Amino acid sequence: MVNEVEREVQVLQHYLNEYGQQIELLSQQLQMIEHGRAEASAAVETLRALAESPDGTVLLPVGGGASLRVRVLDADRVLLNLGADVIVERRNPEAREFLEDRMTEMEASSRRLAETLGKLQGQANEVAQRLEQVYRTVQQQDQIQAARTG
Repeated sequence: MVNEVEREVQVLQHYLNEYGQQIELLSQQLQMIEHGRAEASAAVETLRALAESPDGTVLLPVGGGASLRVRVLDADRVLLNLGADVIVERRNPEAREFLEDRMTEMEASSRRLAETLGKLQGQANEVAQRLEQVYRTVQQQDQIQAARTG
């Protein structure tokens, strides 16, 4: 009986560790998607501001909280990185539409990841509860054993 309990504890701890690793990986992916969505949103807002700016002047962040006021020579031609080092030129409205579509895709991916993450966390909680139940049962049995021998 003791070996069965030890084995169950080992199996449950293994599952709990696996769930923890999967949760960590999915959380990192979710953060990356959210970061990408925020970048795309900022790009859309910048492109919109460029299109509305009478003289093409915008603030260009250069890092460390510093920005430069710059005049864009051609605010209607935007270079888009499609991935895998493929860059295409699009007109400003087309670039905004592309980025908005990308944001929509990222939001859908984010929802799916969050749903999967929630399910994994629920399963991990069930395993943790079962592990706690096994520990309580062992403690109760130890107390009964001690009372009989003491």
